[in-house]
Amino acid sequence: MKAAVTLLGVFSILLAGCASDRVIIDRKGVSMAQYAQDRSECEAYADEVNTGEKVAEGTAAGAVLGGVFGAIFGDSGTAARGAGAGAVSGAAGGAGKAAAEKDRVVKNCLAGRGYKVLN
Repeated sequence: MKAAVTLLGVFSILLAGCASDRVIIDRKGVSMAQYAQDRSECEAYADEVNTGEKVAEGTAAGAVLGGVFGAIFGDSGTAARGAGAGAVSGAAGGAGKAAAEKDRVVKNCLAGRGYKVLN
């Protein structure tokens, strides 16, 4: 169980790190050298999103919810398995939220610098 959560956490951080790769801008009239510099600066702002915290929050919430459902619908073994499954699911949800927030930060930053963000 701990190995699955650790593996999911590593995957989540990697996923969150490349969230801003999905930004599409209108390139007409854009200096790509200036865009590369601006995007790099915007990605630095996005790195301020605390991915680990969001994964931890999702893990904790998922574990509690899974444990509660497991306890309601089974015995203590079912509760433990439910908590484990909930923790993994919650970690994935937390990682997804962190990735989406990083993506949003990059897009808002680029739009604020005058780029037409298409997605």
